[in-house]
Amino acid sequence: MERKNWADREQLLQLGGATRERARFYGASRMGSIELQCPEMSIWLQMRGASWLESKEGRFRLLAGDWMILAKDSMPVLQAGQQGICIGLTVGEDAVKAMAHFSDFGLHVGRGRMSTEEAGAFARLWRRAARRAGECDGPLRVDPTLRSMFMRLESLQRDQRAALLLCPGSALARKRQVFERMQRAHLYLEGNCHRIVRITELAERAQFSSWYFSKVFVKLYRRTPQEAASSFRLEHAASLLTSTPMTISEVGIASGFDNNCSFARSFRARFGMTASEYRNSPQPFEHTTQTCGTSRARHVAIDRTQHQHNAA
Repeated sequence: MERKNWADREQLLQLGGATRERARFYGASRMGSIELQCPEMSIWLQMRGASWLESKEGRFRLLAGDWMILAKDSMPVLQAGQQGICIGLTVGEDAVKAMAHFSDFGLHVGRGRMSTEEAGAFARLWRRAARRAGECDGPLRVDPTLRSMFMRLESLQRDQRAALLLCPGSALARKRQVFERMQRAHLYLEGNCHRIVRITELAERAQFSSWYFSKVFVKLYRRTPQEAASSFRLEHAASLLTSTPMTISEVGIASGFDNNCSFARSFRARFGMTASEYRNSPQPFEHTTQTCGTSRARHVAIDRTQHQHNAA
């Protein structure tokens, strides 16, 4: 990995314009930042600590083990935390097309989690592929290491594979088109969990009517857009409770709730305890959300518990 492709200690790495390379590799650590200005699919994996990622889909906090795939026009900007390490790559159109010869599924926009072992294996492939970048030429040649990385990510998108097949359309190409739009809308809900997002706003972004969007959303994610939005906002609130000194009232406002009573009622219904009890609990609680992996709130709580244990 060349130093010019790594942002460290508050450095800013800007990558602009598509290149003839199959993939470009980069990373950020210790408050380093990466700004992508190239129209290519991007893949991110948080190795340690935390990072913030902003894109057209919203703002996301990545914790160790979180991975994310963004569309080519997302234009993401990543800021690593003080102890954070995040690796990534952009994938050119040629590489995406070449992969079609090895898979009927492919990679899709979305996010999820890897185990520590999976993240370590992916990072080793990433380093190996980064060293070999530029060696594979020709319209259909992709470095085998890069191909292995793609296939590992594919294996983590089992839920997405099943959802893709549920999309409307007789042809696979149409199903893919609908699925990509719905996945971006789903990410948009999560990336804007600090406020109320209307169905009309989501439908407009997906270029569907509100009725059609709601119908497909329920079919793919087994809950309504309103239920998903409420879940994301409450998960966001739980994350703030365990990772910031904000008051309960401030957490509610930052999670899009108009008043304390509404927030308190919704939080208890979701987590089975008050916000104060959740904050003061010494044990992390596991709350899962469909299609987006394990709860962000749980991982924040785990990080906090581990930090307290190490400090002791």
